[in-house]
Formats: sequence, C-alpha cells, structure tokens
Amino acid sequence: MTEQKISSNLVNKDATSEARELMKYLAERYGKGVLSGQQDYGNLNWINENTGRKPAVIGFDLMDYSPSRTERGAISQEIRDAIAWHQQGGIVTLCWHWNAPTHLIDEPGKEWWRGFYTDATTYDLASALAHPESQEYTLLIRDIDAIAVHLQELKDAGVPVLFRPLHEAEGGWFWWGAQGPEPAKQLYRLMYDQLVNKYELGNLIWVWNSEKPDWYPGDDVVDIVSVDVYPEAGDHSPLAKRYENLRELVNDSKIIALAENGSIPDPKKMKEQGVHWSWFCTWTGEFLKGGNHNTVAYLKEVYNSEEVITLDQLPKWSWR
Repeated sequence: MTEQKISSNLVNKDATSEARELMKYLAERYGKGVLSGQQDYGNLNWINENTGRKPAVIGFDLMDYSPSRTERGAISQEIRDAIAWHQQGGIVTLCWHWNAPTHLIDEPGKEWWRGFYTDATTYDLASALAHPESQEYTLLIRDIDAIAVHLQELKDAGVPVLFRPLHEAEGGWFWWGAQGPEPAKQLYRLMYDQLVNKYELGNLIWVWNSEKPDWYPGDDVVDIVSVDVYPEAGDHSPLAKRYENLRELVNDSKIIALAENGSIPDPKKMKEQGVHWSWFCTWTGEFLKGGNHNTVAYLKEVYNSEEVITLDQLPKWSWR
C-alpha cells in the first residue's frame, strides 16, 4: 500500500478543528491497525463485560429524527448518547435510516416505521428531484433541515462525526437507491450542499457507502469510502475483494472503512493479506450477541488483538 497517497485533507475547506484532528488521526493510523467499532450505544457495557475493553467507534442512527417518524410519535436520544460517548473520548459515526418524507404505504408488513425501505413507500425520488417546485421536493429539503438541527447540536458540543448518509444505496432496498445511481448521487450532493454550504456543519467527515463506480458521487464530496458486508455467520475472512473494489474506486487515495459488518474479519488475516480497513462496526442484536456470527471467545480475541485499537488506546484529543 502506498500510504503517502492517503490524504488527511477534508473536502470541506471550513472543517472544524475537531474534524481535522480526527481525520489526521485516521490517516496516520491507516494501515497500522483497525479501529474496533460497534453499532448502538446500548451495547457498550456488554462488550466491556465480555471482552474487558470498549470499542473505539460507536455507530448511532438519525432514524427517529426523520420528520415522518417524529410526527407519528417517534423519539430518540441518539444525539444525547453521541455527545456522552464523545465526552468519553470515543469516535462517533452516524447513519440515517431516513424514513421517506411522504407517501408511506402504512399497512401490515409495510408499516410507517419501515418507511426507509423501498417496499414500504411510493415516494419517487427521481420525480421529486426533477420538480423542485413540488411538495415532494419541499419535504425532502424539510427533512434535511430537520437533521441539520441535530447535527448542529453535535457541532456545538465539539463532536466530529463520521457521517454516512444514503448508506447501501446501490442495494436498492432503501428508497434513496431504488431508482438507480443518478438520483442517489444527486441527493447526496444536494445534502452535502445544504449541510456544508447552507448550515456550515464543518464537524462532518463525509463517508460514502457503495463500491460501484457508477454510484460514486465524486472525490470533491467524499472524505472516506466504505462498504457494508454481512458474510456467512462465522466467516471471519478479511473481505479482501470488497476492500480492493473500494481501493480501485478511489485509486488508493482515500481511507477505506468497513462501515457495517456481521462476522468481524480476522485482524491477523487482514494484516497478512494487506487489507487495511480503517474501522469495522459490527451491527447490533444477533450479529453481536447471538453467538453465531461472533462467539464471545472470538470477540475477546479481537478486542485484545495487537492489531485492533480500542477506546483506551485512542489519543488524548485536544477537546478532552
């Protein structure tokens, strides 16, 4: 790996000092070990009890801040928890299971709370983007505005965020990817423009989450590339092919992360095969605690591996 090509510069020239500091650290550590990560703050104590360590990265979700959920009574404490985690010295990554702005089907099997899935909404992203005067477009912007409020709370608290919007777009199972690459890329760039230029949210490090070239929104709006991989239960291979796909996508010029996983890749095999995931982030529920994807013995081994960085091994950040 030609490490000197990996840039620590952020695409947003007005990034906060905290975001710059985090990105600099990720770039310096890249290829020298993988940061341990876990989705859902509620899993922190369980991991600590079972491995004796805590992950370096925790994944949070903006899902229940989506306006089409809040108007139906959804509440969330993800931002509060993200700030608490940041205050412990941990790294925050954020995704957004974005409930469609409108046109939720809301019938059995396609309930309103499944509204981020393509099959639970008739929302037409391509049409909305093509008609900025439409209600569908207005509501799209309303949703981004609503999320900006919460991202501002994080900025005000000095929290740099590995921000991963429109995740798994190329899969098509979420509405933002249902109509192919062009609308998804257009929406990503629209979101970047709103959050960076309108709201001046310089605390965001922009993480793209698809590996196919025709889905890539462009080097100018992406800091880190990533993919989500759920191998067969107990398959701890380093996922070399998926890593190589991303390396080719950005010509080895950006940090590469495993933004979601089931079974955790074996850190020793990663090192042997030159697979340099910046961090992994194991999904919650069965993937962590079920014993099929990751046994407790294996988790203990991973979290205590010389190749794996845990919370206690992170630097003393300037904000602490």
